[in-house]
Amino acid sequence: MFDALQEEKQDTSTKMWISIFVIVAVAALGALYYAMTKGTTKEPAPAVATAGAAQAPKGDADPAHDLKVQRVTMQKDPTGSTAVWSVTIENRSTGYAYSNIKYETTYLGPNDKALLVNQGVIPKSIGPGEQVSPEVRDVLYPAGTVLYKFRITDAKATAQ
Repeated sequence: MFDALQEEKQDTSTKMWISIFVIVAVAALGALYYAMTKGTTKEPAPAVATAGAAQAPKGDADPAHDLKVQRVTMQKDPTGSTAVWSVTIENRSTGYAYSNIKYETTYLGPNDKALLVNQGVIPKSIGPGEQVSPEVRDVLYPAGTVLYKFRITDAKATAQ
């Protein structure tokens, strides 16, 4: 007789705690949704974009600083004689586009002695904030190369 009454109290207590948990969880999800959507606006975004586009770039163009080589790999072509560079370049400028990017490749031998230094031009354009990955066919790969380097030396800047 007393066991049945005690079992009924436990069932009622468990149901009450589950109900409280569900109510708290729903309230927390509602507060999270409100906090996430509270700061979003629909109309001012285009106005900000046009205001930013109308501003002139600050400072002078500096391709050595603005153009960052993110990744560079060098492989030989199928004949094994010509160096082929795969380069990923990022334009970190917000106001200048760059074109006719001048580069320099250096092939070093033992004791860091330069075997060959070559210069060339990448004809691609990179807009502000953009990234490009051109493939550059360089010179004949010098025999005895131990280390090789790629760097950007200059580029033609255009204000955006």
